[in-house]
Amino acid sequence: MTKHFERELDWLKKELLELSALVEENVVKSIQSLKNRDERLARDVINSDDVVDHSEVALEEQCLKILALHQPVAGDLRFIISALKINNELERVADLAVNIAERSLVIMRQKVIDAPFDYTHMAQKSRDMLTRAIDSLIKMDTALAQEVCQADDEVDELNRDVYTQVYRLIKEQPENVEILINYVSVSRHLERIADYATNIAEDVIYMVEGRIIRHQPDDS
Repeated sequence: MTKHFERELDWLKKELLELSALVEENVVKSIQSLKNRDERLARDVINSDDVVDHSEVALEEQCLKILALHQPVAGDLRFIISALKINNELERVADLAVNIAERSLVIMRQKVIDAPFDYTHMAQKSRDMLTRAIDSLIKMDTALAQEVCQADDEVDELNRDVYTQVYRLIKEQPENVEILINYVSVSRHLERIADYATNIAEDVIYMVEGRIIRHQPDDS
C-alpha cells in the first residue's frame, strides 16, 4: 500500500465516522424535539441536513476516486464498497431524522393529546441499534453487528403494534385523526431507521469477513 493510498483511506475512515456522529446526533435531536415539543431542536435537525448531504457527496466522490486511481483488492476493496453503501444509508437516516423533526413541528401546532403509543421506547430501540451499528463500524466488531441485525424484529413488531393501536383510536377519536396519523408517520420513520442500522451492520460484516448475510435466515 502506497503512502498516498493509505492517507486517502485514513481520510475516508475519518470522514465516515464524523458523518456517523452527525447523523446519530440528528436522530437524537429529532426525538427530543418531539418528546419536549422543542421547536429549536427540530429546526436544528432540518437546517443541518445540507451539511449531511454535502458530506455524503464528498465521501462518495472520494470512494470513486480511490477505486479509479488505486484499483484496490481484497480487504481494501471490501472497505471501499462498504463505505459507499454505509455513506448512502447514513444520508437516508439523516433524511428520516428530518422527517421526524418536521412531524414534530406539525404536532406542536396541534392540540395536545396523549401519544397513542410509547414512541420513546421505540425511539430508544431504534437509536440503540444505530449506535451499536456505528460502534461495530468503529471497532470492526462483527459480533456487535450481528446483535444489531437480530434486534430488528423487535422494532418491526413495535411498529405493527402502533398501526393496530392507532387504527382503533381513529375509530374512537375521529376528531384526532390528523395528529394520530402524524404519530404513525413517526413510528414508520423510527422503524426505517432501525432498518438502515441493520443494513449498516450487515455492511460491517461484509467489510470484515467478506460474507453477505442479507436475505438469509437468522440461523444461517
